[in-house]
Amino acid sequence: MTESTEQKTTPPAAIEPPADPIVKQHSITANGAELNYTTTTGLMPIKDDKGEIKATLFYVAYTKDGVDDIGNRPLTIVYNGGPGSSTVWLHMGGVAPKRVEMLADGGMPKPPFKLVDNEYTWLTETDLVFVDPVDTGFSRAVSDEEAEKAKGVEGDIATVGEFIRMYLVRNARWSSPLFLAGESYGTFRSAGLAGYLIDRGMAFNGIILISSILNMQTARFTLGNDLPYQLFLPTYAATAWYHGLVDKNLKKKPVREFLDEVEAWVESDYVQALSLGDRITDKHAAQVADALVKYTGLPLEYVLASNLRINIHQFCKALKRSERRHVGRLDSRFTSWDKDAIDDTAEFDPSMNGIIPPFTSVLNPYFRQDLGYESDVEYHIIRGLKWNWGDAKEGYSDTSDALRSALAKNPYMKVFVASGYYDLATPYYATEYTVSHMNLDPSVRGNFRMEEYPTGHMVYIDFEQLVAMNEHCREFIRDAVAN
Repeated sequence: MTESTEQKTTPPAAIEPPADPIVKQHSITANGAELNYTTTTGLMPIKDDKGEIKATLFYVAYTKDGVDDIGNRPLTIVYNGGPGSSTVWLHMGGVAPKRVEMLADGGMPKPPFKLVDNEYTWLTETDLVFVDPVDTGFSRAVSDEEAEKAKGVEGDIATVGEFIRMYLVRNARWSSPLFLAGESYGTFRSAGLAGYLIDRGMAFNGIILISSILNMQTARFTLGNDLPYQLFLPTYAATAWYHGLVDKNLKKKPVREFLDEVEAWVESDYVQALSLGDRITDKHAAQVADALVKYTGLPLEYVLASNLRINIHQFCKALKRSERRHVGRLDSRFTSWDKDAIDDTAEFDPSMNGIIPPFTSVLNPYFRQDLGYESDVEYHIIRGLKWNWGDAKEGYSDTSDALRSALAKNPYMKVFVASGYYDLATPYYATEYTVSHMNLDPSVRGNFRMEEYPTGHMVYIDFEQLVAMNEHCREFIRDAVAN
């Protein structure tokens, strides 16, 4: 998630000493066959050039048993985003051999919550290592000073990059086909890591980007930056379509066909209108406003009062205001109510609130009982962190060029991109825009595989889309290794 929930940042707790990892054996049924595997759970020490420990990163590794040549077995490093999020979502949501049981559409089930076997796990194709960045999960720095260094674009990439190097060293996996898989800010991290590590001799076979954001300009609703207004618009439209708030003739169209029409209008009319700023005539503004009403379901008065520019948080509250409901930011299919229907921003995100209790409830006993890892340190699932986005003179933070550089230096690397139509945190159209503006050489444009799903930010919590995305990812890994 690109914006953490609003929580107070607390100083890092004293770190636990990096004792020997806990190793356990397990078995599930996947793809109709028995899958035996080993988990290794522990803390990886992150050291400086003098050999002094600066932080310890918590990780859980899943390795398939019975592999004759472990050096040729694919290995995927997995993490979530935030900044400030642990890796609980991908870990327990649908990538590992166990997953949280949600309702079929991804909604929160009635408690108590359950952990079930995940027969669609990526472990059938690749070993998996889930790692938590500093001050998330059980990961901690040795001091506030070291924590501050790790909580920024460059420091985060360097710290996670060192974890990857250490894991390869300690587990003799340098010859394995290597993959990165990140979600939300984790995609921003992956693009940066690809560029950072290729210069340190580490080349990846593939990068999996789930709900991507590589260029922060695409999501910053700041004065003079019209880009987010045009890039969020198709997801506003998809949301209105889903809730039946568009014209009935538009609602009859399949969502992808409807979005084709919306995207064409954005590229031909909306971008031009925004570029005019205050020079736009009243007649022209009225025409654009009518189209915005048609595609977003918002009242005409609201669109005009917004100067044709609709902010994400205001949209979530305004769309169903007449019903005293607001839609989710992470997944706009979900709605809820709060105490005040007049406010411009919602009291909470119903799509976020629907996942925190189930994931929290199953994660803690899973670590102790299934993985055998015991700790009295609090596992920080998600928290607000003061983040260093870099030097303002360099503009908006952007790792898309690091990904371009990695592809120039390693043209064998493939990139898989998964996006949800109802994701208002990292809109699918913004991802398409970013990839289209990376100035890629024609020789590597075919390295990208783009897939879209009728769900939100966490594609995998919707069971049908979990099955679809995981099959796409496993196929991607097989192809990236074979090719």
